[in-house]
Amino acid sequence: MAQRKGCLIGCAVALVVGVGLLVAVVFGLGKILDIADKTLVDPAVYEAVKTGDAESEVRGKLPSGDTFVKVALKEGGPVEPEGSACSWYMSSGAAENGQETVFRFCFKDGKLAEKTRYPMK
Repeated sequence: MAQRKGCLIGCAVALVVGVGLLVAVVFGLGKILDIADKTLVDPAVYEAVKTGDAESEVRGKLPSGDTFVKVALKEGGPVEPEGSACSWYMSSGAAENGQETVFRFCFKDGKLAEKTRYPMK
């Protein structure tokens, strides 16, 4: 009887741990998708905005929020224009020559001062 009770307790603990892991995986996938939504820009949006456009208008077309992924996108890009505030995003389009494309938008004095695309390093 004690052996059966121990087996039942062990099975219950294993079930609780298994369900907990499943919940963690689902939560993690949700977070990854949320991060992706905050870092992807459609190439059509990149092409549509023009240097000199109002910053508020351009930012309204870009995903909001900041993620740790954006820090990695800064690497390998050209030097930022002096005195500007830049934001980095990945292209939601197909990779070019096997490399993902980074879009950088730099703002100064309330306007889009520069937009740049470069391959992710």
